[in-house]
Amino acid sequence: MNESAAAQAVPQGFGPSTAQRLPVPEREAMSEAQRAAAQAIIDGPRKALFGPFVPLLQTPQLMECLGKTGETLRFGGSLPDRVRELAICIVARETHNQFEWLMHAPLALKAGVAAEVIDCLLQGRRPRDLAPDETCAVDFVTELMHRHGVSDATYAEATGLFGEPGTVELTALTGYFVSVCWIMNVARTPGPQDSPAGRLSAFPA
Repeated sequence: MNESAAAQAVPQGFGPSTAQRLPVPEREAMSEAQRAAAQAIIDGPRKALFGPFVPLLQTPQLMECLGKTGETLRFGGSLPDRVRELAICIVARETHNQFEWLMHAPLALKAGVAAEVIDCLLQGRRPRDLAPDETCAVDFVTELMHRHGVSDATYAEATGLFGEPGTVELTALTGYFVSVCWIMNVARTPGPQDSPAGRLSAFPA
């Protein structure tokens, strides 16, 4: 991300300072491992170095491992696109992360999630009138994030709809996006300016 793009990006955080803590280092200042890791991201399905991979460039080996995990979950998973994108939006909203929200809210709409559902999440409200698999995803991801596990009833519903492999995938998807959202929150990695999605505001105190 160059200086002009950073200046136009949506700031991360709601405190007195939203200044980015870990921007992309100058190429001359990168180690050989950092340059190789950055190039691997650019050559992969993401095609560019952005979002969580900016602060993760500080630890190239971790960046590579997390990058592969994200690729598997996003591009090689078994969950329907609609369910996966809805789950990502829930994580982004719960963690107050601008980048993943601004990236994935439009993708959720494109995948078939209703605009009213995205608007409810944006406002910090629980969506209603969902398809059964969407209701299950909302219950599962929200419960997992708030309680660090799920009840037997929630688990049974998830395995009934997604199977045991899909339930493990939904759990891993939640954990992966919580991780990258936290990394960006700490680094104050900004979100894309050109997203059509509404920007997150803080939950009411």
